[in-house]
Amino acid sequence: MGSLSPQQEQNHCIYASFCRRDTNYTSNWLECYDSSINAWHHVGKIPGLIHNHVLKDFSMVTIADSVYVIGGRLCRKLPAGGSVQDEVDVEVQSSVLCYNTRGNEWSKCASLGIPRFDFACTVSGDKIYVAGGKSELDCPRGISSAEVYDPTLDEWKPLPDMSTFRYKCVGVTWQGKIHVVGGFAWGGESNREAPWHTLERSSAEVYDSERDKWDVMLGMWKLDVPPNQIVAVNGTLFSSGDCLNAWKGHIELYDKKLNMWNEVDGSHLQTLSSPISTSDATEADWPPVRRLYLTMAPIGTHLYFLAGYRMPGEISRTSSAVHVFDTSANEYGWRSFEPMEEEGEKELCSHCCVVRQTL
Repeated sequence: MGSLSPQQEQNHCIYASFCRRDTNYTSNWLECYDSSINAWHHVGKIPGLIHNHVLKDFSMVTIADSVYVIGGRLCRKLPAGGSVQDEVDVEVQSSVLCYNTRGNEWSKCASLGIPRFDFACTVSGDKIYVAGGKSELDCPRGISSAEVYDPTLDEWKPLPDMSTFRYKCVGVTWQGKIHVVGGFAWGGESNREAPWHTLERSSAEVYDSERDKWDVMLGMWKLDVPPNQIVAVNGTLFSSGDCLNAWKGHIELYDKKLNMWNEVDGSHLQTLSSPISTSDATEADWPPVRRLYLTMAPIGTHLYFLAGYRMPGEISRTSSAVHVFDTSANEYGWRSFEPMEEEGEKELCSHCCVVRQTL
């Protein structure tokens, strides 16, 4: 186990939120992965959550030294015997919390104008943009509303509505504009007979802040299943899977001229479907190795894939692995590491975000 040494990776930390999957009814906490020393450390609990309650389907983004926890779906954990738990949805959240990584302090920010979960979220110009999602637990379709947060004013302002209602959509800032990609989409009254129309589901909505207007971009995401994550690295968009299969076996990049996603050469990695240290496992081991979570973070020219696995015979412990792909490599660009692990099986509650540590 060595540390990750390239210069562009120094002083970057990846933050992720987890909750327990086992009999410990622990509410959400933050963990930090330090790429310079290849190690996780426990940051602390997200404040304000009731015992036995967890927050899911929220968004986490970074501005400077601060991590923002936005919206989400509050669930109550119910013991169901043994190590298995059920959960029941309680309410949709509008709360926004800020964690200052330098001062190790939490603060409460202005709430969202509309509560939401499973929404698109991205940062542009040191402002946070959110769009779509669901605002009610029992609503069969998403919403079209969008808003922007200015941290200097601690204020959310409404943006024009998108032309489509959508949830489980992905937000990414690309070429100076806010992109809301894919999701389960509905075009409104003009398409009553086909509420989940493929043409809309595979589209994106692009917000131009100078014109204060959304434009539809047809066919940007060809699949009916919404994307899992899309990130921008040096002006290029990358994806690795969808909501049903977070890892498709390779990385894809977006070609705007052809309006299609192409496989990145040298990006195949079979071990992302299983942990690194599986050489001692046999077919007789039960239960089999199973990936519990996967989330992707861009640092410099690299894509970090943080993965958790359940190892054979260890049903209550998460085994961590970090796989790093160099997008600038001309040949095979993967490195893999095994950071220190924590006891107990944990569940990822939101995609991660990256903080550049200032000296």
